[in-house]
Amino acid sequence: MGAHYCAICKQTTFSGKKHVFGKSHQSRLRVVLLKFTEKICGCSVSQVKEARRTLKKPQVEKFDCTQHKQKIWCYCCEVEIERNVTDDNMTVLYGGVIEHMATPEHKNKTHKFWWDNKADPKLKDKVLFTAEEAERFKAEVSEVLETFVEKEDEYIKQEAKFIRAQEKHRQEVMQTLLERKEEPELSNGPNSSRLSAEVPVSSQLQSRGWGQQMGNAFADSMSEVTQTAAGQGLTFIGYQDSSTSGNVHTGAVPPWLQDDPLEGTSGAAPQKEIGPSLQDFLKQKEQEKLKKLPPNRVGANFDHSSHTDANWLPSFGRVWNSGRRWQSRHQFRQEERQKRKQKKQHGTESSKKAKMTEQLSSSGV
Repeated sequence: MGAHYCAICKQTTFSGKKHVFGKSHQSRLRVVLLKFTEKICGCSVSQVKEARRTLKKPQVEKFDCTQHKQKIWCYCCEVEIERNVTDDNMTVLYGGVIEHMATPEHKNKTHKFWWDNKADPKLKDKVLFTAEEAERFKAEVSEVLETFVEKEDEYIKQEAKFIRAQEKHRQEVMQTLLERKEEPELSNGPNSSRLSAEVPVSSQLQSRGWGQQMGNAFADSMSEVTQTAAGQGLTFIGYQDSSTSGNVHTGAVPPWLQDDPLEGTSGAAPQKEIGPSLQDFLKQKEQEKLKKLPPNRVGANFDHSSHTDANWLPSFGRVWNSGRRWQSRHQFRQEERQKRKQKKQHGTESSKKAKMTEQLSSSGV
């Protein structure tokens, strides 16, 4: 017998078609049909069973890419099919399953699957949908779609109405704020508000020639400013005298851009610096570092402030001062030879003296 491949058991057998009557094949076939008709992918309800329930009551939902783009496997046709029918705006749940299982191709392949695998004929009707059921389903879906579209239109109209109401309320609030702002401007006059906005109070007083002799006039002007601020809904926090130092309103350089903190002052006495100077701080910091070093180190007592000339180093001679290396080498060898000669002469003299002493000692004995 030839080889026979079983798609249910996923193995090749050489016993021919006897394999489909075996216990192992039939048990695996029951598991496959149970997954297909009762539950799929671990779900408690099968996709086919749920599709049969939606025949009488179709469900239409708004499109969700995470849920409505799923596919299922058809064991009879051995292909993947779309579970739902969608146009990326609305989704008909289980419309793809019903549409596929109502086709003649699926019906023919289902008959062939049952015949080849000797499955239970009672389970065949669970995976087949008739053409009448499909047409009835389409008619009911069209009605459900109409009601769904009407609900969506009503929802869109409500949202648009809410947006228009919010925009109208915002415009009304802005209009009231503008009216409140225009009322004090009209009461004070256009020139007064413009002058007070463009020119500071101190500049106005100086331009009128009052200078430092303000007296009661200055108090009157401050009271007027306070009343104007109160009329505009503002709080007067007091007048800050800038006669001694400039500010950004009088054209002075800001403090954060000044090299000297006292720059921009006019006639002010220089303030005394508080605390040690920068040089004293750096000197103290250097002394703190030196305290951590051993006190008896070389150069600990050296006075760095003392003046020394360029010739303070000792003269080592030879190549350290002038000449080449080979000249120093020859000079060193000459000195070594002279030292050896002196040692030999000293040795001969000492040996002669020793012999003389021996002779004298022997002759005296």
